[in-house]
Amino acid sequence: MRKGVFVLLVLFVIAGFSAAQAAQKSSSPSAVSTRLPGTAIAAMQRINPERIRAHVRYLSHDLLEGRGTGARGGDIAAEYIATQFALEGLKPAGDNGTFMQKVPMVGVTPDPQTTFSLVSAKHAAINLKALDQYVAYDQTQQPQSEVDAQIVYVGYGIEAPEYKWDDYKGVDVRGKVLLMLVNEPPSDDVKFFKGKALTYYGRWTYKYEEAARKGAVGAILIHQTEMASYPWEVVRNSNSGEKSFLKLEGGPVLKAASWIHFDAAKTLAEIAGMDLAQMLVDARSPDFHPVALSVKLKAHMVSRVRPFESNNVLAMLPGSDRKLKTEAVMYTAHYDHLGIRPDMPGDNIYNGAKDNATGCGILLEVARAYAEALTRPARTILFASVTAEEQGLLGSEYLGKHPPIPASKISLDMNYDDVPPLGSPEEVEVSGAERTTFYPVITVMAKTFRLAIRPDSRPEAGHYYRSDHFSLARVGIPAFSINEGVKYKGHDAAWGQAQADEYTAKHYHQPSDEYSPDMDFIGDAVMARFGFALGWMAATQLKEVGWLKGDEFEAARMKSAGGIE
Repeated sequence: MRKGVFVLLVLFVIAGFSAAQAAQKSSSPSAVSTRLPGTAIAAMQRINPERIRAHVRYLSHDLLEGRGTGARGGDIAAEYIATQFALEGLKPAGDNGTFMQKVPMVGVTPDPQTTFSLVSAKHAAINLKALDQYVAYDQTQQPQSEVDAQIVYVGYGIEAPEYKWDDYKGVDVRGKVLLMLVNEPPSDDVKFFKGKALTYYGRWTYKYEEAARKGAVGAILIHQTEMASYPWEVVRNSNSGEKSFLKLEGGPVLKAASWIHFDAAKTLAEIAGMDLAQMLVDARSPDFHPVALSVKLKAHMVSRVRPFESNNVLAMLPGSDRKLKTEAVMYTAHYDHLGIRPDMPGDNIYNGAKDNATGCGILLEVARAYAEALTRPARTILFASVTAEEQGLLGSEYLGKHPPIPASKISLDMNYDDVPPLGSPEEVEVSGAERTTFYPVITVMAKTFRLAIRPDSRPEAGHYYRSDHFSLARVGIPAFSINEGVKYKGHDAAWGQAQADEYTAKHYHQPSDEYSPDMDFIGDAVMARFGFALGWMAATQLKEVGWLKGDEFEAARMKSAGGIE
């Protein structure tokens, strides 16, 4: 069966099933028909894997120099995406009638004059080697900062009253440097830090934020591949060269936000008269108390500071309903990657073909399908290609704080990030969608697309908190990412998992994440069609999508609905 005919058949099945479902619920005032019109089906059919390929090939070309945030290549990528939106006749949704939303940022580059030393009364100072043994940035956005402070081991560095967990136990850590573990206490109990699934408490961003809130001057995260879910090379490559920050708007920050290699952490423990293996075990107990070490961090933080502006690229397709068009469904994908490392010999361009030229290609093709549809859905459709995801979800954070329409009026965000071009998928991952009232619709859609919904294959990695949908969830917008699972036509799940593992180990955040003509974008097109159909349904149903009662983001939604953005 040809792909176009198959998709048409699928959508007719959807339409029939949804109409029947709505009829069964017609006695309920909340009944919603999710039947897709023929014009939507026709538009979805035009999503073309070869057009996605063309976008990926261009965006990951060496000429774009790795699409670094605030760099020439990143700006070219933004202009390219804006041009594609304009060609499709979409309306600008950025600043002053443009497609660009300016994001004020500061680039911070550690200078070679920076020193980072472990000092103990009983041992000679140990000067750690940048990139090999540690990485560190000064969040104050100042050219120089001095740190000369005692190191305090705080286990996982988590204060989570809802789980009756507190690593700080009321200890005053103001002016200290906090040594801590990534991840969170291990558990199989879903009621305790969600069992094996990583919560935001386990993310490095939370660790830094909490340390700053507690008044610490620095934080040192101990890297261990098993806990972080990625090797040291990812930490090193993600924290070398210039790193971007949103321009400070007040609030506490750290003079030294750092990671330390596991072997260096062993050395630190030894000169403090402790055993790192035992320290890791001790941190697992709810009775853990902070331990003041007989070691100081003495750091001379020297940085090149570069204020600049980057851009989120925003476009919209106005809704057709007079009342509902003030609300929106949004699609997101980040366009930035890691740029160039001038100090690296050989291939030093981080092209980011899969991460995330694929997501941008899908976003642009979904936008084209909506723009060319002969009718429009009731709600407005927003398209956002955001900057600085690789710098810590900064572009989407700014978008969440400064949305083109109030966050309370954005019914749903669907994000695309790193969608592997491996062929025809038989599974889809929508991790986090189960938190929303829209999940029943998603399950129906997956069945009609003959896609099994695969649970997060690595819940311990905390993927929900590692992509741009999370920034939008934090301001209350129901949000999740759409991606393939690991089962592909003609292959078993073990093959797909092997491809994912090889990519993580050898290509993720490496110069080898490059475009290849043998990439198969059929799966990316399937994910685009799947997301298009979901978005049309969300933009048409009478009620906005919401979070399930009790979800961690429900309070943010209620806050924004109350007019506090």
